[in-house]
Amino acid sequence: MRVRPALAASSAAVLALLATSGAPAAAAPGPAVCAESALRVTATASPDVTDVVRISVTNKGARPCVVDRIPTVTFGDLDGAALPVPDTTSAAYRLGGGRSAYAAVRTLDPASTELRLVDGMTVAGHPAHYGRTFDAAALGMPDGIRVREPVTTWWHSTQDRADAVLAEHTR
Repeated sequence: MRVRPALAASSAAVLALLATSGAPAAAAPGPAVCAESALRVTATASPDVTDVVRISVTNKGARPCVVDRIPTVTFGDLDGAALPVPDTTSAAYRLGGGRSAYAAVRTLDPASTELRLVDGMTVAGHPAHYGRTFDAAALGMPDGIRVREPVTTWWHSTQDRADAVLAEHTR
């Protein structure tokens, strides 16, 4: 069965019908979601602030692609992911070829009276990706990553901007 020609023919018919019906034409598609293999993900403990991890994602390819504007950050076997600050919903974040984006993650709310220790955290550029896991010891936290009500910034074009946004929203 030849599906592609049938789909192409029906798509062309729909577009022709829309063009004559006065309905708005569909916008040109943007870059595709980055393939996980096309991304390099890094994480390092902040040298300045306890319980903050700086993360980055780099498009290793030459063509632009998109990641989610909210990094997906999970901790060991704990349920859920770090919440975004400021609060937002998922959307595309365009990452040019060879370009990087940066975020900052606060793993522990300083006002918290409880915490969990985990032996690693996983960071992904898109919720559909498995992500890369970072061992607590490799992040400079040999006793484990302290976690309670973690938050993450959106992706930003510089690490300084991500750090500033985290500081602004976690006072």
